[in-house]
Amino acid sequence: MMLTVNSIKNGIVIDHIKSGNGLKIFEKLKLIEVDYPVVLLMNVESSKLGRKDIIKIQDRTDVNLDILGLIDPDITVNIIKDGKMIGKRKVGVPQNVKGLFKCSNPRCISNNDLYIQPSFKLVDDKNVKYQCEYCDDFTKYKI
Repeated sequence: MMLTVNSIKNGIVIDHIKSGNGLKIFEKLKLIEVDYPVVLLMNVESSKLGRKDIIKIQDRTDVNLDILGLIDPDITVNIIKDGKMIGKRKVGVPQNVKGLFKCSNPRCISNNDLYIQPSFKLVDDKNVKYQCEYCDDFTKYKI
């Protein structure tokens, strides 16, 4: 039996997600809370990955995609306009991250002040290790 999912007219397609990471991304992007069409496909056959997940977001391109590179840096994001792909980019590990995770230092001001968002600079892309811009401690992102 073949599963058919219509293509989107405008929006983004998050592709080449390692199988099993699609739900994590869906949750991190808070797509359960949105009022526009979103599709999560899991365990889709892939010649590159064997199996992969795909997320299609209709009528939106303004989604913060920084978290994608933290979860799976090999993801591809396709921009769709009028039913055609007009752009394609690999995500990669973001160089700078703001507000997506907490500093590992419990005494850091970003953990104790409601008005300060944690802000980090990438120092080791292989191990996804960041340095806090407030206290200089190192934090490794964990899914």
